Amino acid sequence: MNKATTNQAITNQNIPRPSVWKRIGWMATIWLCSVMALFAVSTLFRLLMTAAGMKLK
Repeated sequence: MNKATTNQAITNQNIPRPSVWKRIGWMATIWLCSVMALFAVSTLFRLLMTAAGMKLK
């Protein structure tokens, strides 16, 4: 590692962290997107199974 790269790595550590609320917001957004994706996949499977004749009576 040359001196410029070392200095750049040191200065990048001085970047302030995002606020707690912003990090919680990102976590909630990612969680919500994963729940919506799971719902979409399960709905697709349910539609395919109904189309194949596997319907509950």
